[in-house]
Amino acid sequence: MAEQIQAENPLRGWQAAAAEIQIDGRAFIDGARVDALSGETRATSNPANGDEIAQVAYCNADDADRAVKIARSTFESGVWSSMVPNDRKMVLVRWAELIDSHSDEIALLETLDVGKPIADTLGIDVGAAIRTIRWSGEAIDKVYDEITPTPSDCLALVTRLPLGVVAAIVPWNFPLSTTAWKLAPSLATGNSVILKPASNTPLSALRIADLATEAGLPAGALQVLPGSGSSLGQHLALHMDIDGLTFTGSTPVGKQLMEYSGQSNLKRTFLELGGKGPNIVFADGNLEKAAASAALAVFYNGGQTCTAGTRLIVEESIMEDFLAMVIEHSKAWIPGDPLDPATVMGPLIDSSQCQTVCDYVTIGVEEGAELVFGGNTVYGQSGGFYHEPTIFAGVNNQMRIAQEEIFGPVLSVIPFRGADQAVEIANDSIYGLAGAVWSRDINTAHKVAAAVRVGTMGINNYFGGDITVPFGGFKQSGNGRDKSMHAFADYTELKTTWIEFE
Repeated sequence: MAEQIQAENPLRGWQAAAAEIQIDGRAFIDGARVDALSGETRATSNPANGDEIAQVAYCNADDADRAVKIARSTFESGVWSSMVPNDRKMVLVRWAELIDSHSDEIALLETLDVGKPIADTLGIDVGAAIRTIRWSGEAIDKVYDEITPTPSDCLALVTRLPLGVVAAIVPWNFPLSTTAWKLAPSLATGNSVILKPASNTPLSALRIADLATEAGLPAGALQVLPGSGSSLGQHLALHMDIDGLTFTGSTPVGKQLMEYSGQSNLKRTFLELGGKGPNIVFADGNLEKAAASAALAVFYNGGQTCTAGTRLIVEESIMEDFLAMVIEHSKAWIPGDPLDPATVMGPLIDSSQCQTVCDYVTIGVEEGAELVFGGNTVYGQSGGFYHEPTIFAGVNNQMRIAQEEIFGPVLSVIPFRGADQAVEIANDSIYGLAGAVWSRDINTAHKVAAAVRVGTMGINNYFGGDITVPFGGFKQSGNGRDKSMHAFADYTELKTTWIEFE
C-alpha cells in the first residue's frame, strides 16, 4: 500500500489501494472475528459515491448477551482487571505502536467509511487515536490511591477500582478518534468493554480491535458489535449486567440513554452530545486569523462536528468587512474527492444527512436570513452526498438555523454590540459544548471566555486542546469528560476501607 500511495500521482495511489484493500466485516468477540449469531449482515457504503464497501455483521440482542457474558467472565477472572498497572500500560503502548504501523490502512478504511478527506484521516484522526491510547497507557501507572488524615488508631484507604463491564456507543462523524477516547481510559483502568460503533461506520473500530489482541489484550476484554442503535444500542443501555455506559452522539438519543439507565440498573452513564458553538469576534481581534478560523470551525469535516463554530457572532462595527473575509476563506472549502490528498472537505455521511442540510437552508431563507454564500448540493452525478459550504448573514439568534444543530456546512452570522450582548447571545442556547472569542484585549477576552457557558472555550483559536485536557459539555451538551486524567474518573469507583488498630 505504501508504494502505491507514494507514487507520482497520490490520488491514483489511494484509489488503487482502495480497490485492493481486504475488509473483514465480522464482529469481534472473545478475541476473534465472528459472524453475528443470526448470520445477518448489512452493507456499509462509501459516502463519496454510494458504492458498497463491505458486508458487515449485523449484531442483535443475542450477540450482545453473549458479549456481556464473556466480558463479565473476563473481568471477574482478573486477567485484565487485576493485571499490574505497568503491564496494562505496556499492552496499550504496544497497541498504539501497531496502529501507527498500520496507519495507512486504517486511514483508508476511515476515509472509505466516513467520507473524510484522506489528508485528515491520515494526518489527524489516526494520529489522535495513537496519542490517546499511548497517553492513557502511560498515565495509568501514575494514578495513585489515597491515605486520608485519620486519628492515630485508624487508617483510611481510598482506592480507585474499575467499574466492571462498560458499554461504549460511538458516532459516525469521528468513529476512530471517539473510539480511542472511550476505549483508552476504560481499558487502562481495568474494565472489560463492549464497543458499539455506528452501524454505518464500523470498519476502523473492528480493525484496531484485531490489533489490540495482537498487542496482548486478553480475549474478552474488548468486544466490538456492529448493529442498530435503536435495537442493539437500546439493549446494551438496558442490560442489567453492564455497569457503565459512555456515549457520544445526539442530544435526543443521549436523553433516551439516561432514561434507560434509570429503567435498568442505574448504570453510570456519561454523555457527550450536540452543540451550537458560538465563535465571538471583536473588532480588535486578529481579523485575518479569525476569518480563516471561522471557516475552518464550521466547514471542517463538512460541519459534521459537535464542536463546530456554527454561530459566528461578530461585532457590528466590522460586520461587512469581516463577513467578506470569511466568504473569501470559505472558497477554499469546496468539497472534493476524499481520496485526493488536496481535498479539504469531503461528502456528507449519507443522503439523509444531506437532505437535512438542504432542508435547513430552505428554513434559513424562509426565516428571512440572507443567503450570501453557497447553499446547494454539488457533484450529484458522482453518487455521493456533497454540499457546498453555506453562509447566512442577517441572522438573529432566535431563528431555527441559529438554535438547532444542523450538523452540516452551514454558518449563521449574528451581529452584536458590546461584550455583554455577545455573551448573552452565546449563552442563549440549550447547548454548551465549545466556543471561542477573538480579541487582543486581555480583559475582554478573559471576561467573555469565563462568562460563556461551554466546556471548552478558545481565546484567539478554535478547536484548541489536546489529550492532556478534558473534553465535554455543559447543559444539554452532556456530562462527564473524555480525554485527560479526568476521564479515568468516569470508568472507576472510589472505595473507602477504614481500619481500626487494636
